Amino acid sequence: MTQTTALLIDGYRQVNDKKLFWITLGLSGLVVAIIAMLGVTPEGLKILIWELKNPVFNATVMPPAEFYKYVFTTLGISIWLAWIASILALVSTGSIFPDFLAQGSVDLVLSRPIGRVKLFFVKYLSGLLFAALQVTVFTVGSFLVIGVRGGVWEPGLFIAIPVFVLFFSYLFSICVFLGVLSRSSMLAILVTILLWFCLFIVNSTDGMVSMIKAQMEVKVERLERELAEAQAESIVTVEAEPDAEAPVEGESEPETQPEEEAESAADIEHLADRIEDARGEVRTIQRVADTIIGIKTVMPKTGETIGLLERWLIDTAHLPRQRVDGNASRWQLDQRAAEDKLIENLRGRSVSWIIGTSVIFECVLLLLACWRFSRRDF
Repeated sequence: MTQTTALLIDGYRQVNDKKLFWITLGLSGLVVAIIAMLGVTPEGLKILIWELKNPVFNATVMPPAEFYKYVFTTLGISIWLAWIASILALVSTGSIFPDFLAQGSVDLVLSRPIGRVKLFFVKYLSGLLFAALQVTVFTVGSFLVIGVRGGVWEPGLFIAIPVFVLFFSYLFSICVFLGVLSRSSMLAILVTILLWFCLFIVNSTDGMVSMIKAQMEVKVERLERELAEAQAESIVTVEAEPDAEAPVEGESEPETQPEEEAESAADIEHLADRIEDARGEVRTIQRVADTIIGIKTVMPKTGETIGLLERWLIDTAHLPRQRVDGNASRWQLDQRAAEDKLIENLRGRSVSWIIGTSVIFECVLLLLACWRFSRRDF
């Protein structure tokens, strides 16, 4: 235990010696300070002592507690932690293994009675501790801001710490694997960021395809409702026909009724054809979506893992969604229904699939890197 603690302290000192460690820590504090500078009043927004009157967005529309939660999720989670802080953390920790191997430090450590597997995973853990320290500073600051400025104490905010560390561990495992193979900090960091960008592209494609699928499903549902209404009207017309006044003897029977029936039957047949075509489009896009899901299954789910914060933490500060008024067009109604269906489908993806498959990917990379680290001559 003493040996492990000493290695962790040594890893911390290695990262602590870099100025970027303190720069990142200072930036986390700066983001918290920016959030604290913002405020919402009954008249509008407030930045320190300057007030911006806004009749659309103010404390009556969004109370201070919800406002700070919303800023925490949008600015703090989605932008700072999910992107900027993660890149800075990668740059800070990406050199742990390459420097350890290149500078000959590993020879000195291995001269002591310590296993290589233990040494590898303690070094890996020291990198995760750096990320944990950064997110802890940010979360504690945000907790105090929301409590003092918003008047609501949310201990649930601290779930951001393990979720962010888990998210960062996916990327760090890639960086460690590349660092052990190449012994180059620059190569490991750049390739990791490039692969992360590829994951972002795949995730964006998945979101786009899922949105198209949701729109098509809403279209099918709307057409099915229109078909049911047309069939109901046709049945009512047929039932009402016997009550129609019989034609006077010698007068020809009016042809408007058969023409209306023929037109109604044609409309029903046309709707049925449109429904069948729309269902075919749904089946096609479903195959594309299944292919993307298959690809994502073997990859780390960075976007979905950060998305779990929205699901578990404060669900976008429990903000009410913008309502569509009664005069909205059919396209607007369909778009809102598609967005609701998309959110429902994305949240329907199990946590075991999001985290479980990502952790499997991480474990495979770490085991390969550990095997290389253990078998390599230094």
